[in-house]
Amino acid sequence: MAVIPKLGLENKKQVVILTVLVLVLVFYGARNLFSGSDSAPQVAVPAATTPVRKPGAKVVKEPRLDPTLRLDLLAQSESTKYTGSGRNIFTDTPEIEKPLANGTGSNKKAAATYLPPPVPPPPPINLKFFGFASKPGESKKVFLSQGEDVFVAGEGEIVNRRYRIVKISPAGVEIEDMINSNRQTIPLTLG
Repeated sequence: MAVIPKLGLENKKQVVILTVLVLVLVFYGARNLFSGSDSAPQVAVPAATTPVRKPGAKVVKEPRLDPTLRLDLLAQSESTKYTGSGRNIFTDTPEIEKPLANGTGSNKKAAATYLPPPVPPPPPINLKFFGFASKPGESKKVFLSQGEDVFVAGEGEIVNRRYRIVKISPAGVEIEDMINSNRQTIPLTLG
């Protein structure tokens, strides 16, 4: 005796609902497929127009979606010559006309009298040297303050990530500002 596999048709209510849903989907699918442009979205595609003659009507222009290569348009674009202002945009130093001094006379006189502005002096180092300490067998250390901050450093060390201690003497300390390449000797201050 042959065994017949179950197809899942035992529940008649589920089979009827499934059949109705499949028929509705087929109906809407066929309607969208065979309907005109009523429900289809419109896409604007710029294309060349070609005249189309309908029987019994005048010539109507319809957009053409033909992907063929238009050699006449290609030849027209290739024959276009660039006529610019004469300036070569591919050179490093463009030739720019120099203006005359005050609009009159020669520019040589103005170039001879022009002096660049003086370089401003580097900012002063705002650390205060108020003492030093040394233990036998160790190098000298200095006490420096900036506002409420106090730093202890020896020769060659960096203070506040900016200043390097160059030389320590009993009367003062030579400090180099590493950002501005500026060296100053700060005297010992009392109080």
